[in-house]
Order: sequence, then C-alpha cells, then structure tokens
Amino acid sequence: MTILNSTRDDIPEIFRLYHLATEYQKKTFPDNLWPEFDRELIETEVAENRQFKLMIDGKIACVWAITFNDEIIWPEDDGVSSVYIHRIATNPDFRGNDLVKKIAEWAKEYATSLGKKYVRLDTCGDNTRLINHYQKCGFEFLGLKHLHDSAGLPPHYEDADVCYFEIKLDK
Repeated sequence: MTILNSTRDDIPEIFRLYHLATEYQKKTFPDNLWPEFDRELIETEVAENRQFKLMIDGKIACVWAITFNDEIIWPEDDGVSSVYIHRIATNPDFRGNDLVKKIAEWAKEYATSLGKKYVRLDTCGDNTRLINHYQKCGFEFLGLKHLHDSAGLPPHYEDADVCYFEIKLDK
C-alpha cells in the first residue's frame, strides 16, 4: 500500500471512482447523492498537490482531496489549524480493507508534519452507518447541524444536514 499525489493521468479514474461512489450512495443512502464534480476543481487539486490516491498492487484503491480551510462548512475555521478531507471514493474492488482508517492515519501524520491541530471531515445527511464507520476510523463525531448557506459548495450541500468529524492531534 502506497499513498501518492494524484496526477493528471489519474483524472479519468478519479471521475470513474466518483461515479461508482454515487452509484453506491444510491443503494446505501439515497437521501444525499454526490453531484457530477467540476473537472476544473479536480485539475486544480491535482496541480496544487491536494488530490491523493492510495495504491494497492499497482491499482488505485481509493482517492480523496484535502483543503486547508473550509469556512463555509466550518465557520470557526481559522484557515491555519486544520487539514480537511473531502470526497473519499473507494474502488469497489478494495472495499472492506479499512482504507478510511489508513487515510486517517496518513492524515494525522501529514497534518502533524504541517503543524496542524486537527484533521476534519464532514458528510451530508444523518447516515448512521457512515457516522459509525468514521468513528471506528478514529474520528470524533461532533454532531449534526443544518447548513443554511451553501453558496460556493457543491449542490449536495444545498439545504443539507451536515455531520462534523474531527481528530484532535497531539502537540
């Protein structure tokens, strides 16, 4: 298992995994589905080294992106103390391998190396199964809040309930 920055050549596979993730959401939690993400967003993340892939046996097993601020979803965000994980999408061939736990461990090391205090993520909807999964991966569930202003966010955040998760890093 290796974690690397995604490259421009990975973009078609990233979109394939997003599509498969949306199909999976339709079966497991149809109340909130990922939209078709903007290619320019992904290209920017790749160019800025904020899009990652977890490789197993030469195949992309999982992808995700990070940001260093998320003030719309996390209003208390100071823009310097956290790494935010977004859009984890797992290749169905690799489900059941605790990949989110591996991402969480990687994120803790990565964030610590940058002097951050938190690793954070969010998800839309009161999805008990996903909440429990993230907790098993080391995230503290901070609660659910209704997001009233989603301007600047992808459409699945519109008028959504958002679950907040955090790992507080040791300093």
